[in-house]
Amino acid sequence: MDGDFPLGDPHGATPTTLKSHILRLLRQAILSGRYPPGSRLNESQLAREFSISRIPIREALMQLQESGLVTNHARRGMFVTRLTDEDVQRINSIRVVLEAEALRLCRANMTKAAAARLSAMVAQMEAWEVGDRPAGATTDFEFHREIWALSGNPYLARTLDSLCTVLFAHAAQDRGETIKWRLNRHRGLLDVVLGRTNVSPEDAVIAHLRVSYDEPEKFSSYAATQRTDAPAVDRSRPKRRTEAR
Repeated sequence: MDGDFPLGDPHGATPTTLKSHILRLLRQAILSGRYPPGSRLNESQLAREFSISRIPIREALMQLQESGLVTNHARRGMFVTRLTDEDVQRINSIRVVLEAEALRLCRANMTKAAAARLSAMVAQMEAWEVGDRPAGATTDFEFHREIWALSGNPYLARTLDSLCTVLFAHAAQDRGETIKWRLNRHRGLLDVVLGRTNVSPEDAVIAHLRVSYDEPEKFSSYAATQRTDAPAVDRSRPKRRTEAR
């Protein structure tokens, strides 16, 4: 395994929290790009790596399967989920609707402390150094999760988290330059939640997703609407492909 992506030491966890601890470490390893889409997650190998029994590994993998981050292939085992072009477009089409609602609620619930946190996260992304790939791969997701949490609706936040985790796992495989390009495109969302723009939350989400994906709204009602008021997307840099490989 790549030493640039340490998983941490599970031995400090108590027996009652070991499964959740292993779950967190495996989830973070997938999101950071240590285990890329399509890679096999072998119970025995993971158990040896963590120096624990296979039981908590199996339980953690089953929970990751429930969240869609891991797929069980019959007679082959557990693999990190790989998405097709259409999978990505369908997920993003739902995301447009739900994340726009989260932006709207976040703006309604905004406080000085929350504004400072979100602003600091955007500044951190814009200052990200290409060499620190694990940090870059996870910071983006944490910014979005903070917005979802600030919606004040835990069901909405959990739905978005479950829906989008697999997308961010695939985004972790981007090259450093592409990650940096993506991280520098979050001020539009920040402006929406801080009330600094008249751009609608839906248009802001679509514009944000178009930086990385082709036709993110393809399977939503927004695809049939002429969006002449949508903010322009800077396409002067190569985009990552829609298909998550």
